[in-house]
Amino acid sequence: MASKLRKTRRQFLAATAKAGAAIAAPMIVPSSVLGRDGATPPSERVVVGGIGIGNRGSYDLGCFLQQPDVAFAAVCDVKQARRTAVKKMADDKYGNDRCDVYRDFRELLDRDDIDAVLIATGPNWHATAASYAAKAGKDMYCEKPCTKNIDQSLALADIMRRTGRVFQAGTQRRNLPHFAFACELARTGKLGKMKRVYAHPRGMQALMSGWLPAETEPDPEVVDWNMYLGPAAWRPFNEKLLDGFNFEKGGGLVGGGVLEWGSHCVDLCQWAMGDCPPPVEYDAPNDGRLVARYADGVELIFRETDWIPLGSCPVRFEGETGWVEAGDSGKMVLSSPALLAGREVSEIGGYPATFHVRDFLDCVKSRSQPKGNADAACNAHIACHAANIALYLDRKVQFDNQTHAFVNDQQANRLRSEALREPWRI
Repeated sequence: MASKLRKTRRQFLAATAKAGAAIAAPMIVPSSVLGRDGATPPSERVVVGGIGIGNRGSYDLGCFLQQPDVAFAAVCDVKQARRTAVKKMADDKYGNDRCDVYRDFRELLDRDDIDAVLIATGPNWHATAASYAAKAGKDMYCEKPCTKNIDQSLALADIMRRTGRVFQAGTQRRNLPHFAFACELARTGKLGKMKRVYAHPRGMQALMSGWLPAETEPDPEVVDWNMYLGPAAWRPFNEKLLDGFNFEKGGGLVGGGVLEWGSHCVDLCQWAMGDCPPPVEYDAPNDGRLVARYADGVELIFRETDWIPLGSCPVRFEGETGWVEAGDSGKMVLSSPALLAGREVSEIGGYPATFHVRDFLDCVKSRSQPKGNADAACNAHIACHAANIALYLDRKVQFDNQTHAFVNDQQANRLRSEALREPWRI
């Protein structure tokens, strides 16, 4: 047997020469690997996965797929129909059948090849999914509202700082030229000392989330109701809870327009104020208005009416020497043409997210902070949550930015957080 395995010296040298020739032969490498012909080389691509890709998420995903350096690899959703639709969307884009599907987002996060995730679940899941993603070493673009309460806002910012992840809240108006210019005028003193900033809440209403009659729960493969509820308090399945913009899917204070629309408008007001800590005082609502005050006395005014018709999500910034108002039409109105100082500001209407997605991807590569980073989102969301608590309690509340608690107000402090259902943690 040993003699059959032994090679002669001549046979060994011949085999070695043949192997050496194979190694020395030139390798044929596709030009796409080298980045030629406009292709992005693999080393420059950001591999992205999607978590909870419904109506808004599909729009966001379309913005990601437009970017030449994005490779969308996998989707997770509790609804089979959405998993199938998003897989088709990605496979059609790339001309293959490689987009993987998952029902449990933790399986997607376990993949070492995924760099970043798009989180576009309902708001009930945003902060929890984001915390799991950060701990799994993923960067994330997270739709808003990003948190359900004040404590979640603080926890989310802390997790991103500790893990060093790149977090972009879906506050895409920060990357639109006219909104950015309006905020710059306020932030840099071009309007004089700031007096008031105005946000449109799109509905001054705060309620506790409700309960609908029980219906037959579907097969988990079709709709995973338990995963859909996630960290929210359990309740029986009802198909109506699968549709629309339901905030809690369980117990808790529903944010309404103050949080949903406010997380855009108040975020812009916060940016105009230099991303400072949130207001410290929130009055009871009065005639469709709610006035909050920053520590320096500047007022943040939530109002539904008296806006210049400049489109949805309007904001207005007033200083001692000038003012500016802007909206989703892409237009601005200024107290004086001199505020433009010869500058031309692009009018981009319709609040597209493409620029915001690009900002996120660039920061993933550079490891810098995007415009809608976690600290900025935290402060804007706290302002919305605190205003919502004042609205719900129908009275004035005071907030301490050092302790992150309401001053001598046990009732308001109970609304800072809520219990998460097992096994979910942030």
